[in-house]
Amino acid sequence: MKWFILLFFISLEAFSQEKNYDSLQVSIDPEVQGTLLSPKGENQPPLAILIAGSGPTDRDGNQALFKNNSLKYLAEGLAQKGIATFRYDKRVIAQINNATVQEEKMTFEDEVNDALLVVNHFKDKYKKIILIGHYEGALIGLLVAQKVVVSKFVSISGAGNSSATLIEEQIGKNAPQLKEESQKIISQLRKGELVENISPYLAPVFRKSIQPYLISWFKYEPTKEIVKLQIPILIVQGTNYLQVEDKEAQLLKEAQPKAQLLLIEGMNHVLKKVKTLEENQLSYLNPDLPISGELVEGIASFIK
Repeated sequence: MKWFILLFFISLEAFSQEKNYDSLQVSIDPEVQGTLLSPKGENQPPLAILIAGSGPTDRDGNQALFKNNSLKYLAEGLAQKGIATFRYDKRVIAQINNATVQEEKMTFEDEVNDALLVVNHFKDKYKKIILIGHYEGALIGLLVAQKVVVSKFVSISGAGNSSATLIEEQIGKNAPQLKEESQKIISQLRKGELVENISPYLAPVFRKSIQPYLISWFKYEPTKEIVKLQIPILIVQGTNYLQVEDKEAQLLKEAQPKAQLLLIEGMNHVLKKVKTLEENQLSYLNPDLPISGELVEGIASFIK
C-alpha cells in the first residue's frame, strides 16, 4: 500500500508538470525567427510578446557566454497560465550565424522596427496583445506601443534614465579613473557626433563601429516616453539587480503614476531569486535554475 501511495503521488506530480500548451516555430522575417506557445483549450487567449534585452540575445534570453533561459521560462510560465507567448531571436543572432554582421550600420530603431514587424504579424490573429520588454527591450516596447495598438505593457528591469546616463554611472562606479574620458565621449555622442580617439580601455564600449547605434539609443529618455502611453502598465523590478538599481523603476513610476509597480525581493537581472553576490553571478550561467514564481504570477495576474 505504501508503494502504491508513493507511485500515486509521483504520477500526480508528473501530471501537474505536464505542458498544457503547443509550441510552433514562426518566421517573421528571414532574420527574425521565434517560438509561439499556444495554451491548449483556450479559444482566444491574450498574446504576450517578449522583447529581449541588450546585446546579441536570443529568444530564450541567452547569449553566447551566458545561458540562463530566463525568457524561455517566462514564456513557458505564462503559457501554463493560459496566456499565449511569442519570443524571438534578435536579428543580430541570424547575422552572427550567417557571418553578415555590419555593426556600423546598426541603429536602435532597427530593433524597434523588428518588434513592430512582430506585432503587425500577430495583430489580426489576437484580440489582445501585451508587450513585455526586458531591460533594453523595455524601451523598445515603450516606443512600439506608441506606434501600434496594444492592450498592455510590461517593463521588466527597464531603466528610467537614458542609456547614456546609465553607462556613465556604471563606468564611474566600476572604473572611476575612466569617468572623465567617458563623460566627454558620451557628451559628444549625445550631440550626434562620432568620436575618433577612444582609449583601449573604453574601446569595448565606445568603439567606432558601435557609435551609430549608441547615438540612436542615447536620444531616448524612458521617463519621457512612458508618459505618452495611455494603456495599463506594469513596472517590474527585482531587488538584486547588478545592472539596474531600484531607483530606475521608481523614476518610471513617478513619471507614470497610474502604472502598477511590482518589486520582487531577491530577483536579479536574469529573473532568478538569489541571495548572495556569488549566487547572482552564477545564475547567469545556469540554464536549469528556474525564474521567480512571483514574477510569473504577477505578470499573469496583470494580463488577465
